Amino acid sequence: MSGESIVSHAATVSAPDRAQAPPVVVARGLSKTYGAGDSAVHALHQVDAAFARGAFTAIMGPSGSGKSTLMHCLAGLDTPTAGSVHLGRTDITRLSDRELTRLRRDRIGFIFQSFNLLPMLTAEQNITLPARIAKRPVDAARLARLIEVTGLGDRLGHLPSKLSGGQQQRVAVARALLGAPEVVYADEPTGNLDSRSGAEVLAFLAESARELGQTIVMVTHDPVAASHADRVLFLRDGRPAGELHAPTAQTVTDRLLALES
Repeated sequence: MSGESIVSHAATVSAPDRAQAPPVVVARGLSKTYGAGDSAVHALHQVDAAFARGAFTAIMGPSGSGKSTLMHCLAGLDTPTAGSVHLGRTDITRLSDRELTRLRRDRIGFIFQSFNLLPMLTAEQNITLPARIAKRPVDAARLARLIEVTGLGDRLGHLPSKLSGGQQQRVAVARALLGAPEVVYADEPTGNLDSRSGAEVLAFLAESARELGQTIVMVTHDPVAASHADRVLFLRDGRPAGELHAPTAQTVTDRLLALES
């Protein structure tokens, strides 16, 4: 992957400045309960969280802590039992299913562990697919720059079956970033990658936040992956359990061990 910046001559914003920027996503009193009565599972309890513009945040916690549920509620993939989620000025918890579909298509990017590429489409076609579905013009300059920094220039005509795992995930990342979404949600984005490919994808995500001002929220169980973020938000039993700024793999590991004890 190219070591050049994603945007030439872009102003670099420090992590502290990004953390103090106005929030793009805000959750207030967010709760989620599955089932009812004695069998009820309280996945989230009154969670307040904010995610600043241009910040890269990792969400972590022990198994069953509610981190995936939180991300799904933030992204409009699941409906909270109580509380609200705002994307900009839009309260997404008040939207209809049709409005949510449009919001996810036009204002949110997604990166999943399983890549979710269409096997019959080339790498380039997979990258531009959301724009074509939405009948939006493709930003040719942005596409060219994303292809350059992901190192996919000689793989654009290849089907996913002809790409390595790392290349497939870079296609998925480029697809998520092409439309300049207000926020990108990444669910274990390096879970299916070897350490080298995973490091390349994480470096690209960090650079996207730094150079493009892209807001990124990532769920991960991996302290090394979390160390690429500006901030780590911890959950335990569905409740906020503190956060770390400028994390390292060791400080994340230490915090996780403390939560599990």
